[in-house]
Amino acid sequence: MNYYISDLHIGHENILKHDHRLFRDLEEMSWEIVHRWNSAVSHRDSVYILGDFAWKNAEGLEVLQQLSGRKFLILGNHDKPTEEMKAYFEWIKDYAAIEDNGVQVVLCHYPIANWYNQYKGAVHLYGHVHISKDYIALKAYREICRQLNIPYESYNVGCMMPYMDYTPRTLARIRETAEK
Repeated sequence: MNYYISDLHIGHENILKHDHRLFRDLEEMSWEIVHRWNSAVSHRDSVYILGDFAWKNAEGLEVLQQLSGRKFLILGNHDKPTEEMKAYFEWIKDYAAIEDNGVQVVLCHYPIANWYNQYKGAVHLYGHVHISKDYIALKAYREICRQLNIPYESYNVGCMMPYMDYTPRTLARIRETAEK
């Protein structure tokens, strides 16, 4: 099974305020992320992390060592993995197009206005914009595309999104819950 998540920001003190994360401190946030991740993901599953995994590499490494599944990293603007951290990932890329149960999925940390095979049913997953004015602008752009009959199936998989709830989610779950 494939899972997706973005913008965990392990070790980033200011993210608690920036995203209005409801954790007392970074220790509680890391514990919850590990707990929720391992409750959803088995050792056989694949998890695509769409950037900004760790703000501080020491904390990131500590968390990585506890997470189930095969991990793939799409680099975000804050990711600077050490050689030791790199050993926990199957691969690390800036961008990827994969297949998930017959659906092509384009993975990038940053939202893309037009992506590979968009007109052939490819879904785009991204992070980076959190719940911000940039995210609101993307929602408006999506609506314009729909009005113009431009296919636009794109989802923010930032962990702070209500439908993500700091837990890696399957594509089917994201598609089912993101629009609600």
